[in-house]
Amino acid sequence: MTAIGLRPATSADSEYCFQLHKAAMGAYVTAIWGWDEQAQRDFHDRVFNPGQWQIITVDGTDAGMLHVEHRPTEIYLARIEIHPAYQGRGIGSRLIRGLLDQARRQGQDLTLDVLVVNHRAQALYRRLGLHEVARHGENNIKIRMSTKAPRPDPTHSS
Repeated sequence: MTAIGLRPATSADSEYCFQLHKAAMGAYVTAIWGWDEQAQRDFHDRVFNPGQWQIITVDGTDAGMLHVEHRPTEIYLARIEIHPAYQGRGIGSRLIRGLLDQARRQGQDLTLDVLVVNHRAQALYRRLGLHEVARHGENNIKIRMSTKAPRPDPTHSS
């Protein structure tokens, strides 16, 4: 069994996290906005928060990053990125199942946002029991998914 661990991110992890984002999310960012290296670097410099981010390790090697926010009524999975070399091994599933268990124990929902173009992640989240509750962002480019029961669609009557 693969040993999956989490360690606190440090300021020294900034470049690793930027390169990870480029490898894991670059195609999705490009599909929506186009990849502008300087704009992406500026965005990373604004959002990189070693106090809140964790580095995902696999058998002691850095393999991704995780950012979870514990809010009053929910656990919000702000970001999970697995390096493509480690994708498809169940790493993300195991980490998210752990968050689902924690949310259940605390009587909370697990909520996250996923880009509409990231069909692979959406399929994973659905398999794990999350469902779409809203779309938002410019041109509805983000899907909010949650363990919270979806509201009935008033445009469809039964």
